[in-house]
Amino acid sequence: MTRNVIQYLEQSAERCPDKTAFADLERSYTYRELLDKARRIGSFLAGKIERGQGVPVYMEKGAEAIAAFMGIVYAGGFYVMLDTQQPVPRLKQILDTLDAKFVITRQAEAEAAESLGCAGNCFVYEDICETGIRKEELEQIKSGALDMDPLYAVFTSGSTGIPKGVLVSHRSVIDFIEHFTEIFGITKEDVIGNQAPFDFDVSVKDIYATLKVGATMQIIPRKFFLSPVKLLDFLCEREVTTIIWAVSALCVITTLKGFRYKVPAKLNKIMFSGELMPMNHLREWQRNIPEAMYVNLYGPSEITCNCTYYKVDRTYEEGEMLPIGIPFPNEKVFLLGEQDELITEPGKKGEICVSGTALALGYYNNKEQTDAVFVQNPLQRHYREMIYRTGDLGMYHENGDLFFLSRKDFQIKHMGHRIELSEVELAIERIQDILRVCCIYEEKKDKIIAFYQGMAADKVIFEELSKRLPSFMIPNQFRAVDKMPLSKNGKIDRKALMELYGGDEHGGR
Repeated sequence: MTRNVIQYLEQSAERCPDKTAFADLERSYTYRELLDKARRIGSFLAGKIERGQGVPVYMEKGAEAIAAFMGIVYAGGFYVMLDTQQPVPRLKQILDTLDAKFVITRQAEAEAAESLGCAGNCFVYEDICETGIRKEELEQIKSGALDMDPLYAVFTSGSTGIPKGVLVSHRSVIDFIEHFTEIFGITKEDVIGNQAPFDFDVSVKDIYATLKVGATMQIIPRKFFLSPVKLLDFLCEREVTTIIWAVSALCVITTLKGFRYKVPAKLNKIMFSGELMPMNHLREWQRNIPEAMYVNLYGPSEITCNCTYYKVDRTYEEGEMLPIGIPFPNEKVFLLGEQDELITEPGKKGEICVSGTALALGYYNNKEQTDAVFVQNPLQRHYREMIYRTGDLGMYHENGDLFFLSRKDFQIKHMGHRIELSEVELAIERIQDILRVCCIYEEKKDKIIAFYQGMAADKVIFEELSKRLPSFMIPNQFRAVDKMPLSKNGKIDRKALMELYGGDEHGGR
């Protein structure tokens, strides 16, 4: 029985040692090389970190980061990828939450890593890869490992202004990946084209599907998603067969008419998640690559990547919605009403809830927010059954299909990321000369609009936010108002703000 993802790496290294495992533009690692690097890093960290300790990795996305992840796992810890493009204050918040003792970085990023407050505690990748392998110690750590040990944490937006670290165990990933690779027929013959950043849980499917079956993962540079020509050239040259992308990434190619230039002939599995797939874009993909399998995936980070899937079996017209499908094996997905009653009848809204081994361990070092959404199943009173309340509203169709409708609360889905608008508001409120702020989300146009009172110029607000928030959290528009419209109970009237903007109301505080 597999209880540690290291077993995936070791088994694939034994079956196909000289096959390329992970490659980026600068380097590639065979399974033999990846195993060697991971064991060296693990040997260096062994004795320096405790079991279940988080170790941040601060470097550009690439094959070296994968080796660092596996090395941390060998040493009994869990990894946290830090995006080098994110503002320093936000990264410091993550490090504070982790109470991080060490950071692994490359020589190229060492100076920047030290600016995070890690001076003297930065382990340079190139140096620690020279460590001799302490095989017996690594085996001892592995033999004492539990499948419920944490594997990784990804940090998402938090309503208090502090990012939340979703902590996921080996068991959750193993259970998911075993079914994921089987259902979609991912084999050692596949070449997976990775789009997702490594601090985003979509990448978990890429990484561990690759390791599980002994496939190859080609890591696509971020900058290629600004140029469909380079992106399509990459997919063709690297003979990519499988992509598991955010919807917005797929739309880059169709929006910029990329298929007029080239169609990737080897591509046969196209999966997407993160937001609603526009039907016109999906049809364009289907017209150009008609034989491929298209899959709509649904699920937040808190349930380990995805909890449902829908294999697209026809062409959908404008105005139609794609179902989110059926649960993955060993996961229970159901709807709860406002009184925590089970909803099964078609056409009635309910909150999407999930139970099973896929549930995350919770939010790292954040019991209050963990207890708010990881709760006892109200339908089960006789024994402990934890569920995750997604905050998403869903509905059954008459044919039994489950559909995602909207958010229950003020969290939104923007550019594939779940964002607490209150975190954006808090960041704006900290800017000098800002008196009050309210953010709304225009769902049809996928835009965040920030209304504010104060003397600060839009340019200044944007520049200050760029120092504090990742780019996907920065509002698309800023609008100064003399005063905020208020409802009868004295709260900001978000509906009135949306009318002022001229869109459909959603979100805000």
